[in-house]
Amino acid sequence: MFKHEKQLFHPVSVERPNPQYAVLLQEQLGGANGELKAALQYMSQSFRIKDPDIKDLFLDIAAEELGHMEMVAATINMLNGHEVDATTVPAGEIQTHVLLGLNPGLINASGYSWTSDYVSVTGDLCADLLSNIASEQRAKVVYEYLYRQIDDKKVKETIDFLLNREEAHNQMFREAFNKVQNSGSNQDFGTTKAAKMYFSMSEPSPADTPFPDTKVTPPSFK
Repeated sequence: MFKHEKQLFHPVSVERPNPQYAVLLQEQLGGANGELKAALQYMSQSFRIKDPDIKDLFLDIAAEELGHMEMVAATINMLNGHEVDATTVPAGEIQTHVLLGLNPGLINASGYSWTSDYVSVTGDLCADLLSNIASEQRAKVVYEYLYRQIDDKKVKETIDFLLNREEAHNQMFREAFNKVQNSGSNQDFGTTKAAKMYFSMSEPSPADTPFPDTKVTPPSFK
C-alpha cells in the first residue's frame, strides 16, 4: 500500500525558467537511469525476496525514488515556465511543446518514451543487488553531468540533494550485498581451472601486470 503526502520529499525551486535545461532534466524523469526506472526496478525485484529486512530495503528505496521522480517533475515544470514556445528550446526534444503542453512527460532528453526494458529483474538477489549498485552509480554520473551544466543555484541544490541520496542508496545496496554475497548465483555454480586463468591479448604484454596473479576462490557447488 502506498500513501501520497501533499509535500515533496525535499523542497525544490528555480531562480528562473530555463526550458532548454528542462529538456536535459527529462533524462532523470523518463530516461534509462532515471527515477522512474529505479523505483519500478527495485519494487519489481522485491516481490521474490525472502529476507524481510532486504525486502523492506528494496521497497523503502523504491518509494523514495518515486518521491525523487516527483521532485524532478516539479523542477522540470518550473523550468519550462508557462508558455508553449518551441523556439526557447534550440536543441533537444520538443515533444513537450506539441504533445504535452509542457507537462513533464515519461520521455528522456531525446524525446524517446520510457520503456520497461530499462528495468532489470533476475530473481537472483546477488545479481539484482549488483545491478542496483550499478544503477545508482550511473544515476550519480547523470546527475553530476546535469550539475555541471546549470548555474541556477536553486536547481543545483536540488541536484546536489538527489545526487547524495543516490550515493546513500548505493551504500545501502552494497551493505545488503555483503550480507548475501555467499548465496544464490554466487554459490550455485562451481568454477573450473578456466575461471582462474588470465589471457593476455595485448602485444606487447606488460610484464608487471597484476591480473595473472588474481586469486579466485571457487564457490561451493550446490
